[in-house]
Amino acid sequence: MGGRHVLAARRLLTETLDAELPEHELAIAARDVVAELGRPERLLDLITDIASGEDDDPAGPANLSYRHVLGFDKLLLIDGGPRHMLRAHLWHPGRGALGKEDIHNHRSPLASCVVRGRLAMELYETDGDGDLRTDRYQESLAEESAHWRLSPAGPARLRLTHTARFAAGSAYALPAHTLHRAWCDTREPTVTLFLETGAERRRHTDVFTAAGPHPGAVAKVPMGVPDYLEALTGLAELLRAG
Repeated sequence: MGGRHVLAARRLLTETLDAELPEHELAIAARDVVAELGRPERLLDLITDIASGEDDDPAGPANLSYRHVLGFDKLLLIDGGPRHMLRAHLWHPGRGALGKEDIHNHRSPLASCVVRGRLAMELYETDGDGDLRTDRYQESLAEESAHWRLSPAGPARLRLTHTARFAAGSAYALPAHTLHRAWCDTREPTVTLFLETGAERRRHTDVFTAAGPHPGAVAKVPMGVPDYLEALTGLAELLRAG
């Protein structure tokens, strides 16, 4: 169910991404989709549709929305099951958070579009002679909950391979195994539209940190409906402000 903007977004996601495609083709298709849905006026319509709560119970997406350990608010917009999950990320400049410096990869191919502000990114690869000394963890979801579980996997050295800055209107895609870190690169909040896609999900991701040991588990606290709707309203206000 959902309003007409939600239904149109679901249709675009399904028609474009539900085919069996090689990972690199899937990532390119996802980038094109997220660039279209990330146009500020279209995203504003989608968020307004969801925030109205007239057609769908917001409890479901609110339960899957939370403040990420990397320091941004992660708001679920469309749950497409195993094939695609569309989220808005609200990045707050200067906000400290556990893991905000971590280098990591993902469980599936991803694509993202910068809707407002600017995002900085670094790409890395493992290299026994790399300059960056880190501690490596395998991150997975705890069996009894949705909390992040971090299992130490020994020391590792990384090499920086690429740096980039993505301004509003930019879109990019990354294969699941790509090591990277990203952060808000402006004094004002940055908004990105983030899409996970692909029928397969890796059982764990890899996390590398040079900031010292991490705890064995990190709680993932759902926002709850009032906080979720308030966050959507604030996001809509940011988009209207341009």
